[in-house]
Amino acid sequence: MVFFIFVYMIKEETYAPIIEVIEDEYLIPQLNRKRRIAALLPHDYYENNKSYPVLYLHDGQNLFDDYSPFGNWGVDKSLTTLAKKGMSDIIIIAIDHGGQHRIQEYLPFPTPKYDDNQGHKYVEFMMNTLKPLVDNKYRVRKEREFTGIGGSSMGGLISLYAGLKHNDTFSRMMIFSPSLWLSQEIFVETSKFKPEEKTKIYLYCGGKESTSLHPQMLLIERLLTEPSPFSKNIATKISYNASGTHQERHWGKEFPKALQWLFF
Repeated sequence: MVFFIFVYMIKEETYAPIIEVIEDEYLIPQLNRKRRIAALLPHDYYENNKSYPVLYLHDGQNLFDDYSPFGNWGVDKSLTTLAKKGMSDIIIIAIDHGGQHRIQEYLPFPTPKYDDNQGHKYVEFMMNTLKPLVDNKYRVRKEREFTGIGGSSMGGLISLYAGLKHNDTFSRMMIFSPSLWLSQEIFVETSKFKPEEKTKIYLYCGGKESTSLHPQMLLIERLLTEPSPFSKNIATKISYNASGTHQERHWGKEFPKALQWLFF
């Protein structure tokens, strides 16, 4: 009986994703800064020759690190649970934020408070440096229909911007509690969005984050789904938690729901 329990525990552990640090101090040439980049691979990645969809997530320190000061999403634990249900065919790329430079790096537009916006350089890094690296290093499905981007707060804002501007690369967006209050320009960009191909966008916010966020999220959804020759190519899902606060624990709880809707 002891032997049986031991074998069972080992089998359980095999569902956990393989976490690989691509590099602890990867140089971002567009910003001249270094960053940890990590990959969460399916538990059986090295046991087969399959190719996988890929989801790029920001704020990597808050995704699975136990020592994160604000808590973490528990992405590794969610992937383990999903794998037990047969939904493990995805690669997650976790990009650490830039610490004191985080707001500037995730800000796509200049604002009266933050005029040193570097979001366009950060997105250029993702498009021209990081994605080619991942495409060459791992067995990912490179086509847009298998490529997603996501994040929360400022990470949600830059994800929405990148997904709108580079829809030829990202067909799936996971947008949690985006910092829409920073600039009205994101609403203008959303209203101009005209995808030629199928695009899925998962929107989430909590009721205890700010009084303006939920109405702003509803406006984003309305702008995306207004009848037009292109709206037929857009599938949206909006999730609202009345008691949700602006915290990792809520985003972590939403993560597996969003991942299943976007990719499975």
